[in-house]
Amino acid sequence: MGKRVTVIGGGVIGLASAYALVREGCQVELIEARDSLASATSFANGGQLSYRYVAPLADAGVPWQALGWLLRSDSPLRLRLRLDPAQWRWLAAFVAACRGSVNRRNAAQLLELALHSQAVMARWREEDHLHGFAWRRNGKLVAFRTQAAFSRACAHRLDPATQQIVAGAELGVLDAALADAPFIGGVYTADEEVADCHRFCQVLAEHLRASGRCEFRLGQAVTGLRHDGRRVTAVELATGQLDVEHLLLCAGHRSPSLALPGLKLPIYPLKGYSLTAPVLAQHRAPQVSVTDYERKIVYARLENQLRVAAMVDIVGFDDAVDPRRLRSMQRLAQATLPEAADYRQAVEWAGMRPATPTGVPILGATAYRNVWVNLGHGALGFTLACGSAQRLAQLINCRE
Repeated sequence: MGKRVTVIGGGVIGLASAYALVREGCQVELIEARDSLASATSFANGGQLSYRYVAPLADAGVPWQALGWLLRSDSPLRLRLRLDPAQWRWLAAFVAACRGSVNRRNAAQLLELALHSQAVMARWREEDHLHGFAWRRNGKLVAFRTQAAFSRACAHRLDPATQQIVAGAELGVLDAALADAPFIGGVYTADEEVADCHRFCQVLAEHLRASGRCEFRLGQAVTGLRHDGRRVTAVELATGQLDVEHLLLCAGHRSPSLALPGLKLPIYPLKGYSLTAPVLAQHRAPQVSVTDYERKIVYARLENQLRVAAMVDIVGFDDAVDPRRLRSMQRLAQATLPEAADYRQAVEWAGMRPATPTGVPILGATAYRNVWVNLGHGALGFTLACGSAQRLAQLINCRE
């Protein structure tokens, strides 16, 4: 029998980790505080599997740019300072990471992990026949409204061999739905992908149940961790105690509350929003995924729906939907792609994306001999999930 791993967290990171562990021959118990899987951060994210656009938010000039954003009612970033030492520590570390050299180093790490994740996703789809989650290789366009931003992007492409410059009327040739969009040009990458994260999680759960090697404990919040020196011995639940052999933390922005003595997890929630609007016969939604660079808003067609996502709110642990932020996002979407979907019927969502100050996830072993972490993916959780899970599973399986 393989090693027994207890996974805390039933979002895309936890489920992908459980799936990779089962593939490596482990027995898995997955604990999720909610009654259903992938019902929080993984429920309605942006939908883009953006493997080559993974630069961290922390970059040179971002703090000054953010000050300008904070003065706008439709700002892509909102900050509400709180009497919370964790928030202040996170912000201080974020500002310290806002240097060009640091950004480039972290972006290189993320790009390597993202391309690995794309390869793992492809292997799982082909070998295990994973389907039914609106996956497509539809390509992605990062679109620009100003010449200055467009020129900078063209000059600093990470991979000119795969990133095509598209300008003027070429936008309408690339995708007819963009012919009248307010963009002057963009950078198009043909092999970027799109999928429904929530449905992907459900597919993984179905395969895990069928494997006979994964047990789900839903609606059971972890109230504490018992440890003996540098080894965790049990997970405390409201219903009792669960002995553990290996423990993997994938509980997103709630993970620091489970932290053990000496285990520091610099993670803070960044709230994001999305609209999921129906695409009817009369609509013209772009088939390619689109990122509106200046407005910091993304569009992804998921079969007969258009997912629109945006906003970064650093407001603490309040996960409530803010109607003003959603109205602002809806106005931007309607002004940009007015014929793409029925925005009046859009389903609203807000989710807490667990982020590190640098944008690089925390992945691997800890000072505790049997405790592992897979955390802090921020807005790239779906993009990085498969690759992060595969690396974690291989590390745990090789551990003596």
